[in-house]
Formats: sequence, structure tokens, C-alpha cells
Amino acid sequence: MSAPFDLAHTDDLMGFLAASPSPYHAVANAALRLEKAGFRQVEETAAWDGTAGGRYVQRAGALIAWYVPERATPASPFRILGAHTDSPNLRIKPIPDTGRAGWKQLAVEIYGGTLLNTWLDRDLGLSGRLTLRDGRAVLVNVDRPLLRVPQLAVHLDRSVNDGLKLDRQRHMTPLWGIGRPLEGELIEFLAAEAGLPAAEVVAWDLMTHSVEPPAYLGKDRELLAGPRLDNLVSVHAGTAALTAVAGTEGLGHIPVLAAFDHEENGSVSDTGAEGPLLGTVLERSVHARGGDVEDRARALAGSFCLSSDTGHAVHPNYEERHDPGHHPMAGAGPMLKTNVNQRYATDGRGRAVFAAACERAGVPWQTFVSHNAVPCGTTIGPITAARHGIATVDVGVAILSMHSARELCAAVDPYLLANAMAAFLAGA
Repeated sequence: MSAPFDLAHTDDLMGFLAASPSPYHAVANAALRLEKAGFRQVEETAAWDGTAGGRYVQRAGALIAWYVPERATPASPFRILGAHTDSPNLRIKPIPDTGRAGWKQLAVEIYGGTLLNTWLDRDLGLSGRLTLRDGRAVLVNVDRPLLRVPQLAVHLDRSVNDGLKLDRQRHMTPLWGIGRPLEGELIEFLAAEAGLPAAEVVAWDLMTHSVEPPAYLGKDRELLAGPRLDNLVSVHAGTAALTAVAGTEGLGHIPVLAAFDHEENGSVSDTGAEGPLLGTVLERSVHARGGDVEDRARALAGSFCLSSDTGHAVHPNYEERHDPGHHPMAGAGPMLKTNVNQRYATDGRGRAVFAAACERAGVPWQTFVSHNAVPCGTTIGPITAARHGIATVDVGVAILSMHSARELCAAVDPYLLANAMAAFLAGA
């Protein structure tokens, strides 16, 4: 970077990343920050009131938070920040204990479009939740070297450097001990880690994570290397932006943070963007303020969503994979992501709203579009726009190594994203 900047936001992001190895932990940590800012949790099964103040709904790996200002009416529009809590990784199968050739191993499924080779020869921990007989879910996080997916030595595969090919079933099974596999051993171990009787654990949602902590990188510490930048950078920035804007005098709209799970495998779940969670929360918020169907329609028609997910910085070793006229750079601020085939939801109106927010915040921004010969990814943006009829723009921080166990961005960009988000939530 050309000049020093306050690293406080990025320092805080690093702590958030390290403490959030699973979507459930990310939601729990975001909720703690909301509570400290005066937000209160509301249960979905309880009646809601429409008084002013901050509230949030927490459901497994998803969280919806909103702030009702004093001057809100039943038809007040929403300003929504959208993000997702999940990242590609290796997830534990229902019958986990396996092994062969004298090694204890754990059976895993591949979650999302992960770069498989980045999980090789890396010290891995385990995290997620244990579900008890009474239905309660208890978070668990073994954040120390526990597992490893060993790569085959070059002596046994002389052609490995000519092209590594990994079989998702045979080659990605991590080991965690020596000897014969014992049925129930993993859950007994994790129950003990969580201080629970193993007999009380009836189900689990568990996943691997790299135990290497986030770190500044480079001569001038201008880069940030860490896990789950896609997309906890956006969850963290969105939480910071919402808490910063809550309580602002004169708000004529309702700022919202929607952090969904399961984006990496299509968003089709009760906690994904394709599900009814956001729409239900927005509708109940309108009704709690005395609104009806007409008020809800008016509120959504005037609403806007900023969908934030990481995007591709131009890669210096593969420059030909990027559009020659659009080279998003690390350190140059958040990207506006466009695609005429609606893989991103951005249109001219969205571009204007985002540009205005960045201008108010004094934040530089840039544009991303895919190379025509390279398939374009997608986000929760088009889903949100289509499902709720809300005008949406797609943005995000430029990173390298997307979907790796360890990704890379400019240390300043998360800070710039959070400032742009806050300006968006505050409105014109």
C-alpha cells in the first residue's frame, strides 16, 4: 500500500476468522457483537413487537439482524446487506470412523467447490455442532492439529508435478491416528472435548479447518492471508457496518444484515438464500409495526440489497484468464460485479447506488466482469433479487486463491468494504 492505514478493522477481522471455523461459530460470534451493540435476539416462535431498536434472528448457520429507527413506518423500505457464512471444506460423514493399512482415518464428504490440493499435508482441526437427545445444539471447536490428508510421496508418483489428479473418494480421507478404527471413537472424543456424555450426542454437523492462524504477509504487511475470507470478510464487515449505523438520527429506512448458510452448494436450504428466512423476517417486521400486505409490497418496492461476496483479483501468473479490460487489483477497494446473464444481479441503477455509497465514504471501487471464455460464478445476489423482488447489486473484496483452504487479499480492502457498507446502510 502507498500509505499506512489503521489496521484495527483488519486486526479484528483476523480474530473473527480464527474464532469462526464453521458457519455456526461465525453466527455465534456475529451475534455476540450485535448484543454488545444493544441488539437483542428474538425467537422465531415468539410474537414480535415493532418498537424501535436492534433485533436479530439466529438459525443454525444463518443470521438476520435489523435495526428499526424511531421514525420507521409500516411501509419503511429496507437496506439489506447480504453475505454467506459457509466456505468450501471437508465435512465428516454420518459414520465417521474408518481406516486401513494400520491407520485410523475419518470419512469425509467434499463440501462446495474446494481446491482439493490445498487440503493436502495441512494440519487440520475439527469444528461444528453436536446435537443432543433433547434437541439442543452445542458448538465444538478442536482448534489444534488433529487430522491430516497426506499426499503421496514423489518417489511413488514420479509424474505428480506433470499434473496432480485427486480422487475425491479415495485420496481425500484424512488420518488421525495409528491402529484399527473404533466405532464411535470420534464422537466420544468430541463429546469429551465439549464436556458432554457421549451417550447424549445423537447427531453432528462437523467440518475440518486449517489451524494455521490468519497472518499479515509481505514486506510492508500489506496482504492478509487466512482461511474463509470467502465469505467471512463480508459477514464481519456487514456486522461492523450494521452496528455502526444503528441508532443514527433521521434514518428513514431499516438497515438489515442477512448472513446465509449453504451458498457454496446452491443456497437451497432453510438457512440458505433460496429459502424463506429473509422474506419471513421482513414480512414479520412489517406486520409488527402494524403493516399489512399493501405496506409490505410498498416496503419491498423501495428496498435495496447489497450482496457482498469475494471476487477474483487479477492473477499475475494467469493474467490470460481475466477479461483484458477489467483487472481488479488488490488494495484498490471493493469490486462492483457485473454479468449480463444475471450470474450477478447488478444493473445500472445498482451501479449508481453503489458508486454513491463509495463516494460518501471516500472509498475507491473497481469493476469485475468475467472473461467471455471462462464460466462466471454466481452469488446470493440474483437469488435475493428474484425471490423477493428487491433491486440488488453484487460487490465484494478482490482475493486470490478463492476456495483454497487459505486465501489472500489486500489488508486494506476489508476496511474499505466495511466503510462502503456503512455508507450504503446509512443511505443518501
